[in-house]
Amino acid sequence: MTFTLYNAPQSTCSQRVRFVLNAKTIPFDEIKFDLLAGDQLKPGYLALNPNGVVPTLDHDGAIIIDSSVIIEYLDEVAPEPVKFTPENPVLRARMRALMHFIDEMPAAAVRVPTFNLAFLPRFAAMSEDAFRAFAESKPLRREFMLAMGRTGFPQKDMDDALARLRRTYERMDSEIAKSGGPWLLGADLSLADVMLMPAIVRMADLGRAGDWRDLPRVERWYEAIAAHPAFAPTYYPGSLLTERFPHLRETGRSGLASQDLPLS
Repeated sequence: MTFTLYNAPQSTCSQRVRFVLNAKTIPFDEIKFDLLAGDQLKPGYLALNPNGVVPTLDHDGAIIIDSSVIIEYLDEVAPEPVKFTPENPVLRARMRALMHFIDEMPAAAVRVPTFNLAFLPRFAAMSEDAFRAFAESKPLRREFMLAMGRTGFPQKDMDDALARLRRTYERMDSEIAKSGGPWLLGADLSLADVMLMPAIVRMADLGRAGDWRDLPRVERWYEAIAAHPAFAPTYYPGSLLTERFPHLRETGRSGLASQDLPLS
């Protein structure tokens, strides 16, 4: 089996797939995109993924898109040496319900602080026509980009996104308490944990780790996922926003650098 992953180092959805590939010790070729340069919007890639987003997996010529679909696919076609889908059908249903919640809540909410804090200076430097053309070229994120504009999302949208993330941390705490932890479904790491990981890492990278400091179960979950053997190769140098956008460090918005990730 040969795997090629079209992805971007800082893309949270790409990080989900890299984690599963690394955890399963699956060799894969990696084609890295610069999303701000529009690599994902070039005709050759749109022929593979008409949504114009990353990641896309090519498995022996079979094209699989959407990170949540890809990680389930990988768990089916390569169940060894580790499987992230519970055999118990009730636990499997709970996992999939959590995966839907994660895509609806934290995965969507994290885009607002990401764009406002990291990407906005790039967009603010564009002309209005250039920005609109860039936004209009995005099949899946057009409305999101146009709502943000060159001046960013208003404070109300930031506050709403942070409130949705806070509800996520509280849901994590509740699920871990219910399952007995240390993971969302109990003793075994599941695809739900993998789905959630990049949003939590992103908020820590943006200097918001204090937002769950009062939830020790969430703290321990974060320490455990960061200690997983697949974590370090997933977050290779250049995978954090603070590594690509120096203004995040210069303004003190982030308290996390790659060397500071809790890997043990």
